[in-house]
Amino acid sequence: MVDNRTILAVDKIDSYYGEAHVLHQIELEVKQGEAVAVLGRNGAGKTTLLRSILGLTPAKSGAIAFQGKDITHLPTNDIANLGLGWVPDNRRIFPTLTVRQNLDIASKKGVDGKIQWDLERVYQHFPALKELANQKGETLSGGEQQMLSIARTLMGNPSLILLDEPSEGLAPLIVREVMNIVLELRATNLTTVLVEQNAMLALRVCKRVYVMDDGKNVYQGTAEEMLADDQLKQQLLGI
Repeated sequence: MVDNRTILAVDKIDSYYGEAHVLHQIELEVKQGEAVAVLGRNGAGKTTLLRSILGLTPAKSGAIAFQGKDITHLPTNDIANLGLGWVPDNRRIFPTLTVRQNLDIASKKGVDGKIQWDLERVYQHFPALKELANQKGETLSGGEQQMLSIARTLMGNPSLILLDEPSEGLAPLIVREVMNIVLELRATNLTTVLVEQNAMLALRVCKRVYVMDDGKNVYQGTAEEMLADDQLKQQLLGI
């Protein structure tokens, strides 16, 4: 039963790549202000779930609601304009634009007309980006590009942010920095869905968790419960 604090509701969706059936009756519910992790082994369907929410790989059946509005068959740009932000796994910054230009180009008001995230606030949370403001995106390290990708999404003042594998390809020290940023976002009450291969880190920054395997939901519960259950972690995540 979806309550009135639910901001995102995925109801038994099935998604395909061509003839390949990738997502099977997937469900997900995210409440306002929550940080929710979606975990699973490579190929489990986690990124496809995000793509279906965003309309990039539209669901063939089931329904997706955001802020109480059915977005199942909306174009991606319309979904984004409703306040859904996305940090893709390949970062997709503009390589020939400076850090400042990357941020400025994404700046817009939230759907409520308010500006929670502007350049000043982004620089407070990402001080390294202020120092790099005049450098082109292509000159940044992987960690700096990831920070820029997250910061650029925040400049669009989303109501909910989808983070797809933010630690992928980063050195352990930088991974911790990125996860600290996720913790900071949680502290600002920004609703977050984190898809992450590094399960232990994700469990430490999120309150609730869904686990996917072979395109299906196989577990949902609190991160605290999963962290405390070694057998469950081994069975579902191999850790």
